Amino acid sequence: MAVSFVRIDDRMIHGQTVTRWSKEYPCTGLIAVNDAAASNKVLKEAYKSASDKKTFVWTKDHFKDVQEKVLKSADQYFLITKNPLDMKYILVDLGFVPGDVKTVIVGPCNDRPGATKLGNNQSITQEEAEALEAIYQKGYTVKFSLIPDITIGTWEDFRGKFGF
Repeated sequence: MAVSFVRIDDRMIHGQTVTRWSKEYPCTGLIAVNDAAASNKVLKEAYKSASDKKTFVWTKDHFKDVQEKVLKSADQYFLITKNPLDMKYILVDLGFVPGDVKTVIVGPCNDRPGATKLGNNQSITQEEAEALEAIYQKGYTVKFSLIPDITIGTWEDFRGKFGF
């Protein structure tokens, strides 16, 4: 299995991702998918330097081109996107199946105008809710958890707030 963990995190790669989550889900590398980050040389290098693991920061188009290679890799990767829309693109629109992983962990999603607060540092917009609903309808459990031992619930607990 080339993907050991799937996460949505608006900070993408940071200490909690690299240290706390990798104890729960072993990995040898990180794949972050976000067009803006992959297109910004400074940001891309900052993400790569945040980990001592093999780290890739790709656009959605590049991920589309190499998705089969990811699945066939001998390495174990965390697949991370900055937002639910990018993860929906990967899991639903592309139909990428990350091996046996059937849970998407949602980490920090900053408070912002128009977002509904679900918990501490976990707020989503209606558009993001629609993406999470599509991921959920595809058969994934969507779990809101900043760190492994602190979970505020699953998408099933919150989807009614968004009309589902």
